[in-house]
Formats: sequence, C-alpha cells, structure tokens
Amino acid sequence: MALLITFFGILVLAASTWIIYSWACLIQNYLRARRIGIPLRVIPISHGNPLWMVADKTVISLFKSLPFGNGNFSRYNWRGWEVEDKYQSHAEMGDVYMLVTPGRNWLYLCNPESLMDVFRRRLDFPRPLELYEMLNIFGPNLSTVEGNQWKTQRKITATCFNEQNNEIVWAESISLASSMLRYWTSRPDIRSIADDTRTLSLHVLSKAGFGKSFEFLGHEEKSKLSVATSYKESLQLVLDNCVLIMALGTEFISKPWLPSKLRRVHEACVLFQGYMTGLYEDEKRAFAEGRSTDRNLMTSLIRASNEEAKTSSGMTESEIYGNMFVFNFAGHDTTAHTLTFAIMFLAANPMVQDWLAEEIYHVFGEHPTDEWKYSDYFPRLPRCNAIMMETVRLYTPVPVAKWTETKAQTLQVGDKPITIPPDTMVIPSYAAMHTHPNYWGPDPLVWRPSRWIQTRVPSKPEVSSNDEELLVPQRGTFFPWSEGERSCPGKKFSQVEFVAAMTVLFRDWKVYPISKEGESQENARKRLLNLIEMDSAQVLLLQMLHPERAPLVWRRR
Repeated sequence: MALLITFFGILVLAASTWIIYSWACLIQNYLRARRIGIPLRVIPISHGNPLWMVADKTVISLFKSLPFGNGNFSRYNWRGWEVEDKYQSHAEMGDVYMLVTPGRNWLYLCNPESLMDVFRRRLDFPRPLELYEMLNIFGPNLSTVEGNQWKTQRKITATCFNEQNNEIVWAESISLASSMLRYWTSRPDIRSIADDTRTLSLHVLSKAGFGKSFEFLGHEEKSKLSVATSYKESLQLVLDNCVLIMALGTEFISKPWLPSKLRRVHEACVLFQGYMTGLYEDEKRAFAEGRSTDRNLMTSLIRASNEEAKTSSGMTESEIYGNMFVFNFAGHDTTAHTLTFAIMFLAANPMVQDWLAEEIYHVFGEHPTDEWKYSDYFPRLPRCNAIMMETVRLYTPVPVAKWTETKAQTLQVGDKPITIPPDTMVIPSYAAMHTHPNYWGPDPLVWRPSRWIQTRVPSKPEVSSNDEELLVPQRGTFFPWSEGERSCPGKKFSQVEFVAAMTVLFRDWKVYPISKEGESQENARKRLLNLIEMDSAQVLLLQMLHPERAPLVWRRR
C-alpha cells in the first residue's frame, strides 16, 4: 500500500510540475505576443504536444458537450481546426492573428502580398525542419534539409520531373483508370472509391518512379487474389504504415519481441530499400559504361546526380533513396484523396459532370484511349484541370508551415509592419485564403469548378471549349502546392495523373449516389455533400474518413 501511495504521489507531483511549467510558459509567451500588437487567442495546450495529438479530438468532442464548452479551447486546440473554421477567424480578427500556447506561438496570416513575402524570404522564414525529420526514413531529402544541401537536391530533382516523365504518368494513368472504370461499372454499387484511387495512385508511382507496371485490381478483387511481387507489397506496406515507421524508426520495429505486424513493416522497409539499392547499382554501372536505360524518376535522379558530380557535388546514395521515398510519400495519398473528393463532388453535381464530359468529348471524340497522346491533348483540357483546382481549393491535402527560427523578422501586413519574435510558427492560412470572398466571389464555400475557366476571346458571340483557358489566380491567394522556391516539384505530375483519370472516367459514364429507400436523387445528392463536409478531417493529410458511407453507381451516358 505504501508503495502504491508513493507511486501515486510521484504521478501527482509530475502532473503538477508539468501544469505549473506549462502555465509559466503560457504567461511568458502571452507577454511576448502582446508586444506585437495583433489580435491574440490563448489556448492551454501546445499543438505540438505528442500526447495531445493522440487525444485532442476525443477530448474536444467531450468538452463541446459541456455548457461552457464553446470557447477558444474547443475552437482552436485540435488538429485540422482550420478546415472547419475556414475564413471565419480572419473575418473576425483581420489579416493576421496569433494563437498563444505553452509551446510556440502560432501566427496565422491571410494577406496575399504578405504571404508572397514569406514564401520569397526562404532564409528568413524557413520550414520548421523538426516537423519533417520523421521523413528521414531512408535518407535526407528535400523536405528535411536546408542550405546548400537543399539547393543541390532541388537542382537535381527538378530535372527529373520533366515532360518525358509526364508522358509516362499520362499513359499509365489512362491505362489504370480504364481498368478501374471497368471494375466500377461491373458492380451494382461501389463503396471502395478511396481504396481504389489509392491503388491507382500507387501503380502510377510505381511506373513513373521505378519503371514497374502492375495490373489494377479493385478492392474486392484484391481480397480474392492478393498475389503480388515483394516490391509492390513492400512499397504498399511502407506507404500505409509510414506514420508508424516515422514515429518508431526502422531500427526499433525490427526488434524480435514486437508484434508480427511491426516486423512485417520492417521487412517491407528492408525489401523496398533493397530494391532501390539494386536499381541504383545497375544505373551507376550503365552510366559508367555509357549505356542508356529506361527513364523513370529513380534512374533520372541517379543520372542527374552523376552529371552534377562532374562539376560540383552530386547527391549521396542515401539522399537518392530519401528523395525517392518522399516522392512516393508526397504523391500517393495526396492525389488519391483529391480524386476521391472530386468523384464525390461530381456525383453530387450531375450538371458539372455534363459540363466536364462536353469538353472531354470535344477533345477526344470517339478516338480510343490508346491514341490519346499527352502532348496533343493535355493542354486542351482546362475543365478537367479546373475540377482538380476547385477540389484542392476547398480540400487542400497538406498545410504549409514556416517559422522565424532564431531571429525576429519584420513583415508588412497591409499598411502595418509587425515584428515577429524568434521561434514563432508562421502559418499561411490556406483554408482562409482559399475561401476569402474578396478573391473567390460571393460563393467561396461552394464547389464550383467553372470559376476557374475564362475565355481567351470574351468578345466572341459563340465560345467553344477551344477558346477556354484555366484561370491563373492572384499570387498568394492559392497555394495547395506551396509557393516560391519550396513549392512542390511534383505539381505537374499530380495534375497529369488527375486529368488523365478524369478523361477516362467521365467521357462515356456518369456517377450517381445510390438513394436510400424512399429517398429522391436530389436528397441523395444533398446527403452526399453533407457527408463530404462533415466526414472530412486532418489525419496525416486531409481526407474523407468514411467515404464508404456514400455508395455510388456508374451508368453509361
């Protein structure tokens, strides 16, 4: 009993010490923030607290049910609150405000000119690398390095995302989307949209990244026939468990006393690295012997690094592995989730489907998909691209974060200069900026892809789709792929994959939500739109949590 009392006393002492320390830090941070002269909101727990990141949504849900539960704590102190809040906080507090926490203070910015200033000043507002260190699973990469190392990696990787690779992405996406469509149209209802788009995205990455093609298997087909190569299985396991790998590390999950699931994940890491090592050694030999090989992201990265090493320093072997992993990590679920959102929105908007199909049929006519050449057709599909732009405007997969590191920084916000203290997070308010009525019109919360289309010759009495082009928004008002030197090098890759899938899926087919008993199609569409809004949350990325709750059906036009 005495031992139990002692143990309980230690727990109480530790908890009390932590609470006192947190409140002392909170008061200190509040006093620092008050000197900036911008609106403040105080929240009691740091966004970066790992225990809170596990429990935040459960605790907040319970707290909201209390009579006093609606305040700053329940509004701001959970992951992904920005998606629900959108432009509301900035409408209340202006272009800039700060959340004061016991950890760092978080400054939120919603001014296009100020945001572009932050994006341009890469050295003044670097990325907080500690948030990205977990991505060093296979080696240093673009997301985890700074300075000259980042410059070298950026220069080399930029050459790999080229039109030659985009042609591979286009052809593979069309082939896989055709197989996915055959699977979807052969069934009376589809509840596996999210799983199937992840399969498509994985296979596109396999081909464009490593030169490996795989047959598309739908969700139910995979459960019946799960035979696959060790490479494909390992990549799938690594990507599905990347958060676990990042949190625990590859060395820890290799321990023999751990559950078999963790050991299988470790085996997948070893297999995936082994495959990359084999490809690396083969390509190095081919380069030394002057032989050409099939081009993909991996081989292009190796060759570009070897060319760079002739005049300066190339990339190390571990840097090549690290970047290949990040390409796969960044390009897998981001595109897959965006495809899922877009298909759900289209199912709820039949008129937009008709508008989309009009462009696709105008461009391709009855030509079979094997005649769809990337260079001829991709630039002629602004409406397909608009579907993606509008989807990522409202449901941006990955937020952007900056900070002031060790020096205070001055930033002009409107007509007021502010001085941001050192060690302050600077957050471009993407969800607010993407729904700002000053830049997106009176209906910024409505999914309306036509807002992205403008005519080249507005005075013409009759306008065909040949006269349409994609709107280029004001700089600083739209940044789902970030902005400036740190922008995503795979932006065009994802656009090509998405547009190719749209052309295949919607030229000859329409998708509908399945009505419940006694429910009209109109009410089914409203229910689907409500599910998109209420069921979306930030996990690792922004995604629908339960898309299977809205089964869909495909019918020929």
